[in-house]
Amino acid sequence: MTSSYQSLMDHCRQFDQLPAEAVLKQDILRLGLRFSEAAMNIAAGFKPKDYFIFSFDLIEIKDMENREHLRVPEEIRVSGGSLELRPTVISTRINPESPYLVDLHEGKLTLTCDGITVGEVEYHPVPAFYKETLSTGKPMGEIAPVLEWGYLVYLTAYRMCQYFNKKEQCRFCDINRNFIQQRKAGKTYTGIKGVDEILEAMGHIDRLDDKSKAYTLTGGSVITDLQGAQEVDFYIQYIQAIEEHFPKRWIAKAVVQAWPLEDCRRIKAAGLQIYHPNYEVWGKELFAKICPGKERVIGWENWINRVVDSADVFGPENVIPNFVGGVEMNKECGFTDVDAAVAHTQEGLDWFMARGVVPRFTTWCPEPLAALGPHPAPSLEYFCKLLLAWRETFVHHGRKVPPGYGEPGPGRAVFSVSAFMDVLEPAYVTV
Repeated sequence: MTSSYQSLMDHCRQFDQLPAEAVLKQDILRLGLRFSEAAMNIAAGFKPKDYFIFSFDLIEIKDMENREHLRVPEEIRVSGGSLELRPTVISTRINPESPYLVDLHEGKLTLTCDGITVGEVEYHPVPAFYKETLSTGKPMGEIAPVLEWGYLVYLTAYRMCQYFNKKEQCRFCDINRNFIQQRKAGKTYTGIKGVDEILEAMGHIDRLDDKSKAYTLTGGSVITDLQGAQEVDFYIQYIQAIEEHFPKRWIAKAVVQAWPLEDCRRIKAAGLQIYHPNYEVWGKELFAKICPGKERVIGWENWINRVVDSADVFGPENVIPNFVGGVEMNKECGFTDVDAAVAHTQEGLDWFMARGVVPRFTTWCPEPLAALGPHPAPSLEYFCKLLLAWRETFVHHGRKVPPGYGEPGPGRAVFSVSAFMDVLEPAYVTV
């Protein structure tokens, strides 16, 4: 069998149209990371994994023999090595069986694959505002964690999702079950964050930090009501409060459902700039199987049409729906052929981009607590072909770099859960 390291090298050669940084990032995201004791001990002075919404791990906390959930960094940044990597930010997904190991060699953090050195590693230093404690006693990283190497503040206002109430949750999602496992593990984990505590947290960030440029407001879907409020009213209160207290301090983004136009207008008026109504997976048949609650409550055609219609409110460049790259290759109801899966997804990319909307993707993490459960990772070939298809469609339609994600290109991209920003080298970017 080909080793993981040899496979990585082979794919870098086969897909030399892609930066090696993007190929490596996708391989690590699909296979996860493990850390030596020495590497975890040194992590004590760096920003930890905050479990900001989902687990994004390949094992449950109860199965982590070395308490990795408390001892590993949120992200690593890899550079150098035989591939001469430019600094590449990658989200940490714990997997004790991964061929990728972060270890300490001669005083330096190093990434190896099958024991062969790939590059040097950095951890994100603890931001100054993480040393503040909120008046409730909760840590800053619980209420307003920072991601993407300091670029993004992530505000999960509601840590549950009401689709779980009827077992209609998206089948790749573990949000409710992650909440339960975090609480069982003794972690401070707030189900519904108060507007006041988020404002207090953002005040500390405003005072002490100059690296964060955007915030994302999100949480689980509200199907009936939450604390007496409908979904749009629940989420608008946070945007309105942040923008009233800190006008234009950050790029305001929200990941919520695909709303009717009137609701979009209301949250835009409250100060929202970028709207992420994630469609998750392309195609009516797969959408119904993978997102049964969203299909019942809103419906596939209604969902994608609302996404495009919302461009009239926000501007097409500010509507950036996510899909879960790889979930269309799940073993229960997905494709078995890589080229067929990529072609299917590219059909959706073309449909949106032809209408001015540029989707982005996160890399599917087959979390054991999700309904799809443990799954073999889609192949590295799939992710390389998906990146090529995404960039080809992006260039074909002459689209611009999605705002709210920082700089594009290898060595500059900070989006850590897929390499879609890493592949936007200068030759592919429209100014």
